Amino acid sequence: MRLFFRQSDNEIAGCISDIGMPFTAADLQKPNPQQIQLVFEWFAELLISATRETVEPAMRAAAEDICGEYMDIVPADTRNLMGFYVSLRRLLDECGIRDFSFQDLLKPTHDRLQKIFSYIINFVRFRESQTGIIDEHFNKAEMTKNRIEQLYSENQGMEARFEEMKRSRKAMEGEAKEKIARNSQLKARLRELKDEQEKVTGHLERVKQEKTQLTESLEEKTAVALAVKQESMKLKPYVLSSPAALQSSLSDLSTSLLADKSTIDALDRRTRALQTSTDTFAIIHTDVISCTKLLEEVSAELQKEEEEAGKAAKHRDALSERGNNVREVERTELLLQRQLAKWNERTEKLRANAREKAEVARGRTEELRAVHRRLTEERGEKGREMERRRVRIEQTEKKMADLKENIENEIHSAHDEFLKMDSHIKLYITEMEQMI
Repeated sequence: MRLFFRQSDNEIAGCISDIGMPFTAADLQKPNPQQIQLVFEWFAELLISATRETVEPAMRAAAEDICGEYMDIVPADTRNLMGFYVSLRRLLDECGIRDFSFQDLLKPTHDRLQKIFSYIINFVRFRESQTGIIDEHFNKAEMTKNRIEQLYSENQGMEARFEEMKRSRKAMEGEAKEKIARNSQLKARLRELKDEQEKVTGHLERVKQEKTQLTESLEEKTAVALAVKQESMKLKPYVLSSPAALQSSLSDLSTSLLADKSTIDALDRRTRALQTSTDTFAIIHTDVISCTKLLEEVSAELQKEEEEAGKAAKHRDALSERGNNVREVERTELLLQRQLAKWNERTEKLRANAREKAEVARGRTEELRAVHRRLTEERGEKGREMERRRVRIEQTEKKMADLKENIENEIHSAHDEFLKMDSHIKLYITEMEQMI
């Protein structure tokens, strides 16, 4: 078990007074819980920037979540003291106090306070000796902060581009809806034109058949008329011998001729009507051909519209998937922003404390140098006692080396976390670029 160098009551009281808190050896021998809590709070503010005021918002929010409207059952001071106790216990665990309890705040004893304050003072002295390392990691934290701010600004630009893509998507959806409606109208018109085409084609076939029948009938009647004319020419010599018979034959022929003429006239009119109908049907046939071409073009356009509709559906699915990815990224970003806010707040408090206590540290350094000279002079007078103290100091230095190793491990782990965060942010940027 490692032992730490214990300070005397006067030295502990002097160190506490040096940091700005009035304190005497009598206060340590007969501790007052309120005063001891203030001393612990002063040390916590100096080392980890934690006080009852800093933990008060988080404790109040937790009480609201857990108790709701009954949060006033637990007094605010007690609640803040509990939150401060958690931070203080974590600090003292780093200083080497593994058995710190709430009893040390409410009912402190001389022996426990001498041990705890000695450990804290040793840790503060070790911390002051590692100022260069602390500054180095503080600079790394500042670089990390600047990188996070840069990535945040880039994220804002990506979000603006993403919103522009959303607006473009909405405009494309509106155009797609218009094209779908136009497509439905063209399909209905295409069905109507196909029905009319079938009707006109059927009527045209019937008219062609009727024209063929009438043409055949006309040819037959023309052949009959020629045959009658030839027969009349043959009978003409016989008619000249009998005027009465000729007169009768002429009357018959005239009647027959008038009947044939009227039939021929009717056939001519029917032929002209058929010719007119044929011309009309030719024009209709031309219109039907043009309508067929238009229907083919409309069909091709409809096919293109269907392909575009399929592509639009695929794009909508892709956009929805990208939207889910973006929401997941936004949640991750929100968590990172909260962590960034906490680190920024802690950094600002560390800077303020460093500026406020720089002068105190310089004065304390001079005093410690004077004490060191005095102890050096007294070392010759306290041979055996200094030998024991030397052993204790070596053990203390060994413990400090262990603490230094722990701090370096924590620094490496923080660096690994930074690399993970950097890779996560790069992956996020890559996903945003792929989505764009």
